[in-house]
Amino acid sequence: MVNGYKIRTDLALEARESVGEANGEMRGVEIEESYSEKAEVKMTKVIIHTKNAARDLGKPMGTYITLEAPAMLEADEDYHREISELMARELDDIIPNSEKEQAVLVVGLGNREVTADALGPNVVDNLFITRHVILEYGKAAYNRTKMNLVSSIVPGVMAATGMETAEIVKGVVEQTRPDVVIVIDALAARSTKRLNRTIQITNTGIHPGSGVGNHRNALTKESLGVPVIAIGVPTVVDAATIVSDALEKAPYSGEEPKVFAELNNMYVTSKDIDATIKRLSFMISEAINIALDGEFEEDKV
Repeated sequence: MVNGYKIRTDLALEARESVGEANGEMRGVEIEESYSEKAEVKMTKVIIHTKNAARDLGKPMGTYITLEAPAMLEADEDYHREISELMARELDDIIPNSEKEQAVLVVGLGNREVTADALGPNVVDNLFITRHVILEYGKAAYNRTKMNLVSSIVPGVMAATGMETAEIVKGVVEQTRPDVVIVIDALAARSTKRLNRTIQITNTGIHPGSGVGNHRNALTKESLGVPVIAIGVPTVVDAATIVSDALEKAPYSGEEPKVFAELNNMYVTSKDIDATIKRLSFMISEAINIALDGEFEEDKV
């Protein structure tokens, strides 16, 4: 809570930091940190083991992998490829039975008409889709003995479809019967320092719109019947949080509650978000393509 207002963040790492500031170490939460010198990426794995810890953090039990790369915003294709490779490794580890041939449905959440919310649809646009070809011609079409059946869908938003995203995805899952679902969505962050510079991967599924207070039905293993891996990048920050950070460094004026009331439903993004979304979506799609293809750069002779 900040000045009586709940801090909105989709990142488990930030939720842990927020609670940790007051309570120190938390029981039921395991944290692993590492750093990739090559990719200049800090990786933090937060594993929530208990229901009590999940309640305190406001996040479901499961594994949350956060990749932080301050240089992610730079227009450097070689550097982005390194991040894609690193992310692909983490995806390969968190996807159940990734060593086996599977049917994978990739869901791009978001609204194409709102740039900061268009990450999911843009990622799907760059994916290597194989299901229709394999079903028609078999794996021989790709000259491979092992090939994942990759399909995708962009369900849109309720205002355009009149249907809950979960209803659409559940219907597709029932018809196509994938072994795993990968969901991509734009997230909300607590800190502007993590805006467009952080990628979160989790095996807990996703609650569309939760970061901006627009709660929709969840996409989880419990609701869909198959494992759900969620990938997200924070593209917006709660305006009230930004103002709160500024006010903490200024004398108390007595006007703060009114200020927060006016900003509580406003969100801020970067001025170059259109170019940023394009770069991020391609980087994430490359990571998914590499992970599902199973051929990592360092494994090639």
